[in-house]
Parts: sequence; structure tokens; C-alpha cells
Amino acid sequence: MTNNKYVLDWIKSMAELVQPDGIEWIDGSEEQAQKLRDIACSTGELFKLNEKEYPNCYLHRTAVNDVARVEDRTFICTRTKEDAGAINNWMDPKECYAKLTKLFRGSYKGRTMYVIPYSMGVVGSEFSKIGIELTDSIYVVLNMLIMTRVGTDVLAALGDSPDFVKGLHSKANCDKENRYICHFPEDNTIWSVNSGYGGNVLLGKKCFALRIASYLGRKEGWMAEHMLILGLEAPNGETKYIAAAFPSACGKTNLAMLIPPEVYKKAGYKVWTVGDDIAWIRVGKDGRLYAMNPENGFFGVAPGTNSHSNYNALMTTKKNCIFTNVGLNLDDNTVWWEGMDTPAPANALNWKGEKWDASKYDKADKVNTSCAHPNSRFTAMATNCPCISPEFNNPKGVPLTAIIFGGRRAKTAPLVYESRSWQHGTFVGSIMASETTAAAAGAVGVVRRDPMAMRPFVGYNMGDYFAHWLEMGKKTANPPKIFHVNWFRTDAEGHFIWPGFGDNMRVLMWILARCAGKVDAVETPIGYVPKPEDINIEGLDGVTLDTMRELLTVDRESWLTDVENIKEFYQLVGDRMPRELYDELATLEANLKK
Repeated sequence: MTNNKYVLDWIKSMAELVQPDGIEWIDGSEEQAQKLRDIACSTGELFKLNEKEYPNCYLHRTAVNDVARVEDRTFICTRTKEDAGAINNWMDPKECYAKLTKLFRGSYKGRTMYVIPYSMGVVGSEFSKIGIELTDSIYVVLNMLIMTRVGTDVLAALGDSPDFVKGLHSKANCDKENRYICHFPEDNTIWSVNSGYGGNVLLGKKCFALRIASYLGRKEGWMAEHMLILGLEAPNGETKYIAAAFPSACGKTNLAMLIPPEVYKKAGYKVWTVGDDIAWIRVGKDGRLYAMNPENGFFGVAPGTNSHSNYNALMTTKKNCIFTNVGLNLDDNTVWWEGMDTPAPANALNWKGEKWDASKYDKADKVNTSCAHPNSRFTAMATNCPCISPEFNNPKGVPLTAIIFGGRRAKTAPLVYESRSWQHGTFVGSIMASETTAAAAGAVGVVRRDPMAMRPFVGYNMGDYFAHWLEMGKKTANPPKIFHVNWFRTDAEGHFIWPGFGDNMRVLMWILARCAGKVDAVETPIGYVPKPEDINIEGLDGVTLDTMRELLTVDRESWLTDVENIKEFYQLVGDRMPRELYDELATLEANLKK
């Protein structure tokens, strides 16, 4: 499929290491994909679902010990530990290559090596980057065909260039004690061994699109961010684009696929999904930032997805989809998970493939008593989504009007506030945090700092990452305004005050009005908050102007406590923490004490 010497020499050396029985190049054709599906069904790697209800959809079960990303087994392997930083796990590249070479040696015996040439982003776009993943898993091949752009046109775009990310994966024997997901940013290389779970083995996703790409972005002057991208179209046809970063369990996918509340729907507003997870961002010729979703599909969490929480995501799963670790309804050969619209099936297998009894379900032990694993997934083409943006395949990306950071805070953060500048906005992103919500994750209410929602995904020193953010602001003539939102503020009884879901559009409308200079704001110690009457609450049951005042209050004592926590986090980041962000922290503390 190619005469590229760099590609062929690398594949030859990797094949000598892993020793496959044969090599098959993935060309992106439906004929080849169907042949692989049939093979996977014959071996039990996949199970075909009800063709009428779920056309061309399949179920896959991972090993029971292999159901999520493994942050403690994920390494950044730079030549110096300082370049990886204190937030990342680090291993010396020589040591890591030596250790993993032993695990990879002969791991493909009796198996086929699949060669997947793929593009992150529209093939040929200046945004895009090319990778080649070698794998012994048909499941990986079929997921990569959904999540990325795969085929001969990718190799044609690469030509004779050595500029591609080299990914080697082996599920080996799924030994969790020898599971490693290792990134060598200085070598443009990713090695993943002893896992079959998507987040660890679909190497175009977090591994390439965030960890390697963030390193490349700093080197080349662009950004790789853990952000959704949505477009909000006004009745006059004008669309404004927003990128937003949220830690897990903060409604990121729901916001990306938001359905406008009735008051806006009737007026003719629409929301378009450009991306639900990752944004690559560059400075355009007009001095604005442009964002593109480098992925071609969604790798979404299934439990909790229903027609109320996320209708568009649910519809995305209805055809050409791969489900991982969900339940199987034996009566009609369809999938099921907790939070679905339909009642629990009486005759079902759980995510492990065992007979499931709904009466034994225990919320405190979801992993062992749920039908679907709490981290079970669906992999679906972005083009399946009813609200996919007409600009999804625009090779130039879309211009950003606003960037939003968010977290889950019961008291501290108001519903929304605006930063005073790009530098202050970078500070707001750097102190992003969520509070733990379930006892299973440890103590409830513990603050976990997750800057820009990138804590697990920055491919280099986080202090340098913050410095790169500051630098991007200096080179962008017309940068987007930066905001912070918190949908999760609670009252004295612990109930959420804001309704969330589609009604979050009301906050987006205020944000866009601020960007257009159409509405005033109130200056507070932390930034600018809306006047309570400036957020549209028409048609919202139980939400009054007094409710809005409560949602927009800045609690100085809570913030002063937070300042101490921020200082600890900055010290953890270390001596590459930019001085400008310490200045912003000092300003915040002084403002709160006035």
C-alpha cells in the first residue's frame, strides 16, 4: 500500500519483534471491515446484535481486569524527568523500551499483525496528523475505523515523509501486572501492551490526540485540548462556536449534544456538535483561534445515556456501533445499561457475560452488581449524530468565540463567571477542580485539581503547558473570551439548584452576549458574573431571580480556603510554574481579603 521507506522499515523491525503469523494492511474498505467482523464473531471477540433493532452493531467484552484507562500504568518517557513533570508518571526511555521489548517479544505468535494507517483530522488538512497503529486485535481495528479516518488516502497524504506517529499495541495476555501505556514524545512513538480496553489501545485517541499532540502543539505553536466544540446557530443563520473543557462526570458530552430548551427552540435557535472530546486549536490568518475535532467518532460512556439525558447520543448508537461491556438482553438480542429508558430485562447477561439478576443490584457496588459496567462504552460514527455540525469536515476548523472551563463544586464556584483577560483565563483553567461525588472514589467532597481537564493527558511538564497557554494568548490578535461554569451548585439540603442539561444553553446565551458586548456584568473578586436578570429563566419551574442571585454569589470564605488548596497544587507542579499565574493567584487572594 506504500513505498514509504520509513514506514516499511519500521513495520519490518516491529514484525521481527512481535513475530506475527501474517501481516494485513487495513485499507478502509467496507468489504475488508465486514470480513474482520465475521472473523471476530466466529472467535467470540464480537457478538452480532439484533439486525433490525441495531443494524450492523456488535457487542464486545473486555477482560474483567481491563475495563478503564489505567493512569498509574501510563507513562511519559522523556529523556529528563523534569520534561515530563511532577504530574505525570515518568520512565527513562531506554529503561522503558528495554522493559516493554521483553513483553512484546513474540506476543503476536499465532496472530495477525494489522497495520492501520490513520489520520487525526480531515485527510490533508493543515490541522491533521498521521499515525500508523500496529495491533493484534480486530476489536482495535474496527474501533479505529470508526474513531479515525483510515485508508489508502492517508498513506497517499503521507507520501515519503517520516512524519507519522508510530503506535505499537499488543493485547498480549492482558496481564494487569505488566500492563503499560507508554508515550515517547521525543520519538513520536506510543507503545501499549497487555490491555484490550479502548482508552488504552485506540492509540489515536488520548495517547496521540492529547498526550503526543500536546507535545507537538507546544513545539509547533498550536494546542491539543481535552475540549468539546459546539456551534450555536441564531435564528438569522449566524453560528458562533464554543470550546469547553470539563473533568469526567461534569456533563461534557451532554453539553456537546445539547438540545435547546423550548423557549429557544421556538425562536429558531439550533445547537450543532463539532466534537465531544478533543479539540486541536490553531491561530488563523485573521488572528482568531480555530478549532477542529481530530476524531471521526464518539467513544461515549453508555450508562446514564437515555432520551432525556442525551437524546442525540442515544440516537448515535442506533446503527454501525460497537458496544463494550454493556448488558445483553437475551430475549431480543439487544443491549441494555443502567439509566436506559426501558425497564431492566428479566433475561439478561451482564458485562462479564454472566446471567444477571436485577433484584441483586446494589448502587454501592456497581461494578459487581450492574448489568453494564459503569465505564461501559459505545463507539459510533460522528456522522450518526442527529446534530452533527455541517462544519464537522471543514479542514480549516471553526472560529472560537468563547472558551469555557467547568467543574463540579457544591458551594465555591458560581453558575458562571468571566475572566478579566487571556492571562486571567489561563489562571482560571489552571485551577479547575471537581469535588468527588461517590464514596467508591474515596471521601466525598475532596477537591481534585484537573487543570483544563488535562491532568491525565498533558504529554510534558504541566508548568510548561501553562506557559504555552500564556504564549498562545500573546500570539493571538483576537483571542476568544474565557469563562468558567458550574452546573452543580447545591442548596443547604444538597439538592442541585440549577436544572442543567438543555437549560445550560441559557448560560451559553449570556456568554455569547458578553462576547458581543451586548450585556453588562458585575465585577467580583474572581471575575465578572452576570446580573441575575440577564440570564433568561423564562419557562424554568422553580427558578426565580432569588435563585439566580444564590447561584451567582461569590462565597469569599470558600474561595479563601480554595486559595490554600491552589497553592499546594502549584507547588506540586513545581518550579516551571509560570510567574504570571502566581501573580494571578496573589491578585485573587488580595481581592478576596479586601
